Amino acid sequence: MSRAVKQTVRFGILGAGRIAHDLMKDLTFTTEAKAIAVGSRSQQSAQAFADTYDLPYAYGSYEELVQNPEVDVIYVATPHTFHASHALLAIEAGKAVLCEKPFTVNAAELQKVIEAARKKRVFVMEAMWSRYVPVLQKVKTWIDEGKIGELLMLKADFGFQTPKDPKGRLFDRTLGGGALLDIGIYPVSFASFLFGKQPDAIKSFVHLGDTGVDEQFSLLFSYENGATAVLSGAIRLTLRNEATLFGTKGSIYIPEPFYAAKKAIITYYDGGSEEITDSSKCHGYVYEAEEVKQCLDDGMLESPVMPLEESLAIMQTLDRIRADWGLTYPYEEESFR
Repeated sequence: MSRAVKQTVRFGILGAGRIAHDLMKDLTFTTEAKAIAVGSRSQQSAQAFADTYDLPYAYGSYEELVQNPEVDVIYVATPHTFHASHALLAIEAGKAVLCEKPFTVNAAELQKVIEAARKKRVFVMEAMWSRYVPVLQKVKTWIDEGKIGELLMLKADFGFQTPKDPKGRLFDRTLGGGALLDIGIYPVSFASFLFGKQPDAIKSFVHLGDTGVDEQFSLLFSYENGATAVLSGAIRLTLRNEATLFGTKGSIYIPEPFYAAKKAIITYYDGGSEEITDSSKCHGYVYEAEEVKQCLDDGMLESPVMPLEESLAIMQTLDRIRADWGLTYPYEEESFR
């Protein structure tokens, strides 16, 4: 991706939780984007966040944040059950939007966000930050160049062990808790990135805990050319968090954590290997901020790397999986009818 440096793009941070702090730390690695404002549910939490990162503007409401004329882009960092409404709030104010993944809870919500963005002609992008990580960009280039022949199998997982807290966000069905939307989006989106399409058939297995959310799952995707993807996720188990891609000429191994890759290794079946490493200290969020900057500089309304129609297709895949499990969230019954 080219990095034409023009005026620094100015972010307003909507939500002051952990993921917002992660982005702020990564923005120190670029001069192309900076945050100047934060909005939270209370003035106290907004001010504490602003003081931590020396931001000139702190607002005790999201409505005030999106009205700041100095803000170019709203970064939606709230829990995903609020992504659609907060993205729509920013779009209505004419702001570009970088929305944390999963973009929304379901495809119907995302369709409304996309329609609103296109009507207002504002830039909107899902913050699938791992897609812009340099090592994973190189892996995609290797695949496109046929380095390992035809890609026919992907194995990837993402899971961590977290103490069970029935009132915690991950275990709360009213907040869209569970493994699939929170971290399963990483391997599912990675499969979409590599294969360039959604699966033709899906088989899945899930364990629903006593709070009603998916605590662990396994997915098997199949594609019309015979390719498959084996994907897993968990919030009560620590998985290997790595990925392996198998092609007709070789394989690519991405060590833990594959979604924030610092290394990838090709092993050729007829002998030899090569690898790419990244010694940068950033986590990886900086690259999505730079992508937003580049797209805005180029007058684009969406990212060619994470296009809106692909985000929608991924959301539809997640809907298919949840339908198979019989898993819905209470607020879906009333929201966006």
